[in-house]
Amino acid sequence: MKKSTIWIIATIMGLSFLGLLFLQISYMEQMAKMKKEQFDESVNRSLYQASRNLEMNETLRYLEKDVKETERRAFQQDSITVDGLDGTVKQSHQFAVAADDGTVYSSFELKTFAIKPANVPKAMILRTDKSSISEASKSLQEIVRNRYVYQKALLDEVVYNILYTASDKPLKERVNFKLLDQDIRAELLNNGINIPYHFTVETSDGREVYRCPDFTDEGREYVYSQTLFRNDPSPKMGVVKIHFPDMNSYIFSSVRFMIPSMIFTVVLLITFVFTIVVIFRQKRYSEIKNDFINNMTHELKTPISSISLAAQMLNDESVSKSPSMLKHLGSVINDESKRLRFLVEKVLQMSMFDKQTASFKKKELDLNELLESIASSFSLRVEHTGGKIYTEIEAVDSAIFVDEVHFQNAITNLMDNAVKYRKPDQPLDLYIRTWNDKGHLCFSIRDTGLGIKKENVRKIFDKFYRVHTGNVHDVKGFGLGLAYVKKIINLHEGEIKCESELGKGTTFTITLPTLKEDKS
Repeated sequence: MKKSTIWIIATIMGLSFLGLLFLQISYMEQMAKMKKEQFDESVNRSLYQASRNLEMNETLRYLEKDVKETERRAFQQDSITVDGLDGTVKQSHQFAVAADDGTVYSSFELKTFAIKPANVPKAMILRTDKSSISEASKSLQEIVRNRYVYQKALLDEVVYNILYTASDKPLKERVNFKLLDQDIRAELLNNGINIPYHFTVETSDGREVYRCPDFTDEGREYVYSQTLFRNDPSPKMGVVKIHFPDMNSYIFSSVRFMIPSMIFTVVLLITFVFTIVVIFRQKRYSEIKNDFINNMTHELKTPISSISLAAQMLNDESVSKSPSMLKHLGSVINDESKRLRFLVEKVLQMSMFDKQTASFKKKELDLNELLESIASSFSLRVEHTGGKIYTEIEAVDSAIFVDEVHFQNAITNLMDNAVKYRKPDQPLDLYIRTWNDKGHLCFSIRDTGLGIKKENVRKIFDKFYRVHTGNVHDVKGFGLGLAYVKKIINLHEGEIKCESELGKGTTFTITLPTLKEDKS
């Protein structure tokens, strides 16, 4: 599959996942916003009803108090009068309420009919009794009307007392805080809110007159307030303020069910990104392996061709077989066989390390002596370019416990790369330095060669990776040398770093642990 096709598919899928995640987050925000609005409305409604209940309870207290006082001042009076001229008998029943100053402000009277017993025949008495029923009914209606007048006057007095008496009392005396707490709790439950709350009662000018026992400042960023006795004069009003410490958890609980779906979406997105990265990495490895196979084919062809040509010359009877010729052909076959074996061994070594089957034969060595020995063997190659190897031996504790063959091969690979990637037709200088740093033994190999671009430095230790050399085509290799070096250093519990600047050279710094016995 082409890289562009993979990028198109990856972009479409990535945007789809991001769009789905965005929609889920937006849906959660909208749900949380709606829940918050519902919560606000329910709390405000509950506080309003609680304040109304407070005012009604106060009115009820004053009404009961006034009724009792009025009933104590009420009196009833019955009277019977007889007219001396014609003997008419009049009977009446009166109920009245008087003020403290004796003024009667509400009364009603039940009047009976007047009769002359001496003048009424017995037969007429029966008829008069029937008519008296109608008279009594009318009197009862009058009683109801008068009772209404009485009750109205009673309520007028209660209202008067509330307006001019209750509002004069301090807010602390007017409000039953325990009853207010019960009303608020009941109204919140009626509106579907069952979470802890804290409340305070303040005067209109902000002075606090009550605070609930378990009051805390947590969650006070959202405070709900309601005016108490809103129809009183402004200085006489009160304010109840309430806040919910667990409000955010309550709001969040409404969208909590969306969290698993968001987690699954994020996991799918991460998995998808990881899959795309693996696909590109595998594609890159495939390209690198193809380059490796082509390069290896060319590398192996040279020694094979040389060996084949020498064998043909040995088998060709037309070619004279002088001792010098035979010696030359034998040396060619021997050298090319060694070269071929070296190439095969390098590939097999990396395969062996990948499978973690490598075994080391460690022994104690002196790093200073090892580096001087390797530098001496490379001196001819470096001097052939017109350059020189400079050594700075500063390490005092230079003992290391390593596998001599593999460790020496690693250092040789670093110096061999320095010689390979030198500047054409310019002398190459190598600087080898050792030193001790905080309980570690360090050494560096610096060259004045071509250098490496910054974007390629982090890739040079990857297997099969080779830095492009532009127009330089005479450098052969499999891209395994530095991967082998890093593997050896890591297996010796060391660390290798590379610093390079294009056109100025490269420095490899290796840090090793101090000498210790290998107990394995």
